[in-house]
Amino acid sequence: MTDNLQYLQGFGNHFATEALPGALPVGRNSPQHPPYGLIAEQLSGAAFTAKRSENRRTWLYRIRPSVVMDGTFQLRPKGLLRTSPIDEAPSPPTPLRWDPLGPETTSGDFIASLVTMAGNGSAADRRGSAIHIYRTTESMQDRYFYNADGDFLVVPQTGQLTFRTECGTITATPGEIVVIPRGITFSVQVDAGPAYGYVLELYGHNLELPNLGPIGANGLANPRDFVTPTARFEDRTVPSTLLVKFSGELWEAPLAHCPLDVVAWHGNYTPYKYDLRHFNTISTVSYDHPDPSIFTVLTSSSDREGHADADFVIFPARWMVARDTFRPPYFHRNIMSEFMGLIYGVYDAKPAGGFNPGGASLHNCMTAHGPEKAAFEAALKDQLDPVYLDQTLAFMFESSWVYRPTRFALEATALQRNYWHVWRGIAPTFRAGQP
Repeated sequence: MTDNLQYLQGFGNHFATEALPGALPVGRNSPQHPPYGLIAEQLSGAAFTAKRSENRRTWLYRIRPSVVMDGTFQLRPKGLLRTSPIDEAPSPPTPLRWDPLGPETTSGDFIASLVTMAGNGSAADRRGSAIHIYRTTESMQDRYFYNADGDFLVVPQTGQLTFRTECGTITATPGEIVVIPRGITFSVQVDAGPAYGYVLELYGHNLELPNLGPIGANGLANPRDFVTPTARFEDRTVPSTLLVKFSGELWEAPLAHCPLDVVAWHGNYTPYKYDLRHFNTISTVSYDHPDPSIFTVLTSSSDREGHADADFVIFPARWMVARDTFRPPYFHRNIMSEFMGLIYGVYDAKPAGGFNPGGASLHNCMTAHGPEKAAFEAALKDQLDPVYLDQTLAFMFESSWVYRPTRFALEATALQRNYWHVWRGIAPTFRAGQP
């Protein structure tokens, strides 16, 4: 299955796409009688009265309305999937790090395999986010899902997935991300497995590009590089299951048809994909060390300016040229909470092993962290010649709220209980009287 994509060209823009010629009503053509006998349905991702720049909605012209089901919703087990607020165990201020999750996690298709690692805020209050990891080898066979609690930002680490959505199909491999907004129905096909990766679930504002401020008009993630699918429909009468994450629980209802039957759509509420290799990295060409916010790809804002519910930040291949500086990430304590993952390669602040592709770390609010001993000592001896950091891609889910780990995350065999040892043995270099 191949993608048929159109460029997003900027968040909030309006798109129109049809899988059959003339399927989209034009001008004064009433949605009461759309072409081909289709049925009009509006999907709203924002309040009707949200200001125009923030309003998100899409008109779907489909074979059957979404309300048509073959039975009512029933509660089903949710495995290791959790929803904020998470208060299963006390959250330690200790730096935490995990190896890639193994057989102790649930298997199955994309939804069944989701394991929640941490969360903050409250889904009911539409504030904060949760972090999940998936590990799947199975496609969703006549199983479909939508999330009423929040948006999904999916970060593949191994394998290839195809997201069959109401708006069309998107294929994603490591180095790309996929965003599925709240309420959009989709099914996940494993094209190449095992498929392993990370998911950020956002309860609040939709993701958007960060403001560039003094950077100006260019840099970081360019709007032209985001793509959204074109219409593609499935007209199949087959027993199916619709899964819904609603108010922290997992529900399912039977269907007698495939719900991906949208023949045409227009609007600005749609799934999309972005290739992280298109990110235009901004950094210093003189001295000192910019804050990691210069690596922000997307942000979900809160009601307080500059304090995001969640930022998605990456550390891609890039040149390091600064002189008279300490090049690795500096030792720091900060108000933000940082959950990091590694897609491939080696993260420059942790070259000694232990932070492996598919692994993760969590440094919560005011928890001290920074380069491990080996990275620190090597940086002190560095001649600071220009160097290109190649074949590396790490990322960070960053939030102004504390991430509370789940009980599973704190008790998992993958948890590195001696993670703090990576800083043990850093010797003082202080010499009194020798400035």
